[in-house]
Amino acid sequence: MGFRDRGRRDDASDLQRYQMREQLLTIGDDYWIENESGERAFKVDGKAVRLRETFVLRDVAGAEVAKIQERKLNVRDSMKIERDAGNATVHKALVGLRDRFKIDVDGGADMSAHGNLVDHEYEIECDGDTVASVSKKWFRVRETYGVEIKPGQHDALILAVTVCIDALTRD
Repeated sequence: MGFRDRGRRDDASDLQRYQMREQLLTIGDDYWIENESGERAFKVDGKAVRLRETFVLRDVAGAEVAKIQERKLNVRDSMKIERDAGNATVHKALVGLRDRFKIDVDGGADMSAHGNLVDHEYEIECDGDTVASVSKKWFRVRETYGVEIKPGQHDALILAVTVCIDALTRD
């Protein structure tokens, strides 16, 4: 099932859009992330026999694109994303009443996520610019949300960040 028409601007045709499942990421759970045409784009592979919550993001050919692992013994909840292009760490911000996440990207610009993270209505920003939007409103299917990514971004990194945020907001 594709994205509903949301009255998008003309420049929105360049956005990459993906469909993800909400809060079904439990250890050992696998699912496919689909593009807006309903084609499989990435697979989230939950690893069942681990002490830490672990997911592997794979492309359609089965190659590992990113490994996502919960970091234990930290002051604040965090997950590490390991990938060939450089690692990233997603952690909850310590300040404020609303959930906010900081994304530290090794060798790249850091990002942040803010909005209603529990209800999957948030934006991911880099240097003050929105690079991705996440929303449940685009779908009629329960337990599904969409991710729109602006051109020039690393789609796999943004999707891995959304997997981390989903896992960290469940705790």
